[in-house]
Amino acid sequence: MSVNREVHPVELVDDAGRSIGTCSVAEAHTLPGRHHRAYSVLLLGPDGVLLQRRAGVKTRFPLRWSNTTCGHPAPGGDLPDEAATRLAEEMGLTGIPLREVGEFDYRAEDAATNRVEDEHDHVLVGVVDTAPAPTPDPSEVAEWRWVPLAELRADLAARPDEYTPWLGGVLRLAAQAAADTH
Repeated sequence: MSVNREVHPVELVDDAGRSIGTCSVAEAHTLPGRHHRAYSVLLLGPDGVLLQRRAGVKTRFPLRWSNTTCGHPAPGGDLPDEAATRLAEEMGLTGIPLREVGEFDYRAEDAATNRVEDEHDHVLVGVVDTAPAPTPDPSEVAEWRWVPLAELRADLAARPDEYTPWLGGVLRLAAQAAADTH
């Protein structure tokens, strides 16, 4: 069953990532936009990274390839728990420990939908020994694939409009975290 996430509250933040209020998802993404907290999850496995192609009904950057899942924590919510819940809802994957590896800010306007992303994005990574096959919610995800990191980086550089504008920042933090653990 599809849920209207546009009415959910998001946490507005200042330039340092400190909470300064709330508004709805829809309001935060309506031009000129409101700077708010978000999270991006990336799963790393033996076959590379798990990407999803966003469903065509998405209000921002539909049909673009992106990280495994993303969303907005409820104001005052527990970030890792909410990210794990969203991973289960969107991709049908459970029991994968996630750890936060960093944060970054970005702003990107989507001319196709006349919406904007203005986010303070927390990046969470999950590492798996075997590449699970997701069972995604079709209202959220059009398709998915595991991609070797080097191949993804090359394709992202060659065809950036095929990907969400935040994916580069997510990959940078995830790759740095992976390198730091080896």
